[in-house]
Amino acid sequence: MEKVILGIDPGTNIMGYGVLKVCDNKAQMVTMGVIDLRKFGDAYLKLGHIFERVTGIIDSYLPDEMAIEAPFFGKNVQSVLKLGRAQGTAIAAAIRHGVPIHEYAPMKIKVAITGQGQASKEQVAGMLQRILKIDDRDMCDFMDATDALGAAYCHFLQMNRPESQAHYRGWKDFVNKNQARVCKR
Repeated sequence: MEKVILGIDPGTNIMGYGVLKVCDNKAQMVTMGVIDLRKFGDAYLKLGHIFERVTGIIDSYLPDEMAIEAPFFGKNVQSVLKLGRAQGTAIAAAIRHGVPIHEYAPMKIKVAITGQGQASKEQVAGMLQRILKIDDRDMCDFMDATDALGAAYCHFLQMNRPESQAHYRGWKDFVNKNQARVCKR
C-alpha cells in the first residue's frame, strides 16, 4: 500500500513543506521546499498566498495525510498569534481538499527524528538526510523545509505504532502507571 504524507512547518515569513512517499513501510522523500512570504507586507496577503501555495502542493502531490508542526509557545503573544493564523490557513487548505490533519509538537518531532527534544535544526536536518538518504544537492537552504519533512517523517513513525502503546509524561508518570513492573528494595 502506498501513502503520501505532506509535512508543513508553519511560518509567517518562510513556511516549509516536505512530501514523503511511503511504500512497503519505507519512507522516501519526494520533495521539500519553502513558501517565501517575505515579499508580502500585508499579513492578509500572506495568508492568501499560503492558502494558494498549500492548495497547489496538495493538487500536485495528492497527499493522503498532512502532518503539521504545532505552534511553539513563546513569550511574544503577537508572534504566536501570527504563527497560529499561518498554521490555520494551511490546515484550512487541507480541510478544503479532505486531507486528514495530524499535529505534532516541535519536541515530539525532534525526539522522533534525533532521540532528543533539545536537538538543533541542523541535527534534525542531518538525521533526516541520513535516514532518507537525501543527496547534498537536494537539501534546502532553509531549515524550515527539513522541519516540515521532519513533521511528515514523525507522522510516518507514529503510523507504525500500535494505538494501545502507552504514553508517559516522564519517569514519575511511568512508575505510577506500572506499579507491577517496579522493583522495590
